[in-house]
Amino acid sequence: MLNTFQQEQHPLLPKSTHDESSRQEFSKSLKAFVQQGLLPGLQPVFTQRAAKHFEQQHGRAPQDRRDIRKAMEVDLYFQHYAALNRISQEAMWNSVIDAVDRQLPELIEKARDWSAKTKAELRMDPDFVPPKYVTALDIHCMPGGYASEVTKDDVSVAALYDRGAYLYGMGFAGPLNDDMGRSVCNYIRRNLPGFKPRRILDMGCTVGHSTLPYKQLFPDAEVWGIDVGGPVVRYGHARAAALGVEVNFAQMNAEKTDFEDGYFDLIVSHILMHETSGKAMPRVVRECHRLLSPGGYVIHADLPPFDNMNAFTQFILDNETWYNNEPFWGAMREVDQIKLAVDAGFPAADVAFATAPMAILEAAAEGAAGYTDASTSAVADREFTAGEFAPGGGWEVLIARKAVLA
Repeated sequence: MLNTFQQEQHPLLPKSTHDESSRQEFSKSLKAFVQQGLLPGLQPVFTQRAAKHFEQQHGRAPQDRRDIRKAMEVDLYFQHYAALNRISQEAMWNSVIDAVDRQLPELIEKARDWSAKTKAELRMDPDFVPPKYVTALDIHCMPGGYASEVTKDDVSVAALYDRGAYLYGMGFAGPLNDDMGRSVCNYIRRNLPGFKPRRILDMGCTVGHSTLPYKQLFPDAEVWGIDVGGPVVRYGHARAAALGVEVNFAQMNAEKTDFEDGYFDLIVSHILMHETSGKAMPRVVRECHRLLSPGGYVIHADLPPFDNMNAFTQFILDNETWYNNEPFWGAMREVDQIKLAVDAGFPAADVAFATAPMAILEAAAEGAAGYTDASTSAVADREFTAGEFAPGGGWEVLIARKAVLA
């Protein structure tokens, strides 16, 4: 049941040979095995073995996720799990990169052609320097990260991300990898009735997976996606055009954009915060406040903070920090994001956390509304839940509203 849900082969997505497709499906299945076959064993290993050894050594029980890590990292079972999890991540990217390299000249030409066919704007800055916290390492082990360029008008890391992100999520992001955007759009539709933003900004949009649903929900709105990576905004602009959606893209840093004060009525992001440094995060929130019109909303979708999790769940999620080149993952979950928003100028009464149920799981339960019957039936038949990606089947959203002028 794991491999029946396939990614949509849109015009910009690299085409794989039979052998490349087989490797990709293997890497996806290997990740599923790690999550289904090995991850569930960590809890009993900790309870029945590692915690007891820790208590014998330290004279007390493990108290937090750091203690649990100390107890677990010397255990052979956890070492096996962590090693295979890292191997599956690297194998995933490696299974895609050959197809991208082989077709790169063609992909660049396609991106140029599709971008030329749309009225949507593409802003590129030849002097733009991506922040060091993005370029210092290959985020989530993806070769080249988001911003590396190997040739003129490069889109290689963008194409790699487009396919790799689908494999990483094992299909739970939907045929177009857009479940987070769809989920937040559903949240807006249900919880903000009558809200019709004229201008929408998606910060840290990468290739626009989650950006396009906002144009589909608000077809009359001016929609922008920004990212620090040149290749991803080039690819995102062309991909949107190929999918028939008119969205503007720009290479900008969410900490400081070129848009005028109060330009947007809605600002969103999707898993941006856990890939942003602790110093940059407050600046991003302040920039959101500057850019919003009075009464406008900002919604940052990510995984939840550690506040409401037990120590063992925190330990499991924090494995991304330690073993998947996600240096800000754990630290971000300890930040008081409510305070960040209030300090940026949002009224305390208008800042809160909420949950946006995963659109694809809702569609599976409701008869595939908004998704294809084939894709949602495959998800409904899965033998595992989406909890590793969205605990409880929903995305945590930080939502804040800018004060209305008196």
